Amino acid sequence: MIPSLTERFDVSEAELRALLDDTLSGADDGELFLEYREQESLAFDNGRLKAGNFSVDQGFGLRAVAGEAVGFAHADDFSLAALKRAADAVAAVKTGHKGVYAEPPVGTNAKLYGDDNPIGAPSFEEKVALLQRIDAYLRGQGDDVRQVSATIGAQWQVVEILRADGRLVKDVRPLVRFNVSVVCGEGDRQETGSFGAGGRTAFGEFMVEDTWQGIADKALAQARVNLKAVAAPAGTFDIVLGSGWPGVMLHEAVGHGLEGDFNRKKTSAFAGLMGQQVAAKGVTVVDDGTIAERRGSLTIDDEGTPTNRTVLIEDGKLVGYMQDRQNARLMGAKPTGNGRRQSYAYAPMPRMTNTMMLGGEHTPDEIIASVKDGIYAVSFGGGQVDITSGKFVFGCTEAYRIRNGKVEEPLKGAMLIGNGPEAMKRVAMVGNDVALDTGIGMCGKAGQGVPVGVGQPHLRMNQVTVGGTEA
Repeated sequence: MIPSLTERFDVSEAELRALLDDTLSGADDGELFLEYREQESLAFDNGRLKAGNFSVDQGFGLRAVAGEAVGFAHADDFSLAALKRAADAVAAVKTGHKGVYAEPPVGTNAKLYGDDNPIGAPSFEEKVALLQRIDAYLRGQGDDVRQVSATIGAQWQVVEILRADGRLVKDVRPLVRFNVSVVCGEGDRQETGSFGAGGRTAFGEFMVEDTWQGIADKALAQARVNLKAVAAPAGTFDIVLGSGWPGVMLHEAVGHGLEGDFNRKKTSAFAGLMGQQVAAKGVTVVDDGTIAERRGSLTIDDEGTPTNRTVLIEDGKLVGYMQDRQNARLMGAKPTGNGRRQSYAYAPMPRMTNTMMLGGEHTPDEIIASVKDGIYAVSFGGGQVDITSGKFVFGCTEAYRIRNGKVEEPLKGAMLIGNGPEAMKRVAMVGNDVALDTGIGMCGKAGQGVPVGVGQPHLRMNQVTVGGTEA
């Protein structure tokens, strides 16, 4: 049964509304954000269940906004006493507001995911049995398999948002994630491969043998490829990026720079460039929180605004930013449904949902065949980005050398180095195979983590700096 969070308080909804109205009197905006969350994770490692965790958390966050100032307080106690203490803490934020708040949401999105709690089904025993089957399956694939790890995670979140404009909006958000990691070895050398999938759905599809075996096979294949990899060269090369997960580089090197707060404060490399050519022609980037059951999708954001499909870069020109309500008001723009928070204990800020580059006209084979001497980056691990300068460094977890239009030996230790806006101008060919990642992304910003999606088609980028390990 879906809990009613306003009913968990020891006062009526009408009394909550009266207290919120009094707290926000004179403020520009604000809300009472209520949350209930269940989380479960299981980790199977080296043939045994290594960890099993289950937690329940609930609480509220109360926010008042006045100009650039934010008053925020939170508590894990649904009581009038706790709410009054929070109200006292945030009520000092005033501007002499006259009662016209930021533009309210128009209607609501179509529901993007179901209400069912993924933690309850399949059962704990069935999930453990699945992890055991994955372990046994991979260990039976050859003597080179030295270690197998598999994890299952699920979350069920209920939110209710009582907004400054009087609207009460609700959302129920399931989320699952499934990951497999394999270590393969030859002699003293060992290499790792990993693969995962997830989304705002139930666990049912992962219980199907073809699905979990496909994920396990991809993790094993990556480990074996890396076991044969040679040291990556250093220098300047033409780069081909694969479709799907390599969009994480776009997310980090470009996406964060298009969030409203960084541009309002002029700390983004894209600040002041609206309407200008910031990428090669043919490059179109969108943030789309409205794709059904995707990891980064939300029916409403954490301010109660319906999510949108927001065009950020169109045919190379900067045309939009991702906005929450506060930054939209201060910049004279409309909120785009990108106000997100990690939990009730945090205030919202502009964040990405599913950020991707749209497809072009070239096939992946055409793009690879066009490169005489380059590198094909199929998958990325960690990376670092400086939002202000746009400089980035990304490590490849699976990459290959391209010679005369052919994919050849795998590479180990390849690092792509560059500047986000500059890299976008180096895009020479855009593939026709746009794809989103498989549902594993997490995004960090200002100490908050939220689930996101990334995506792109195959791309060719000319003359990118590569840091390698070749002697």
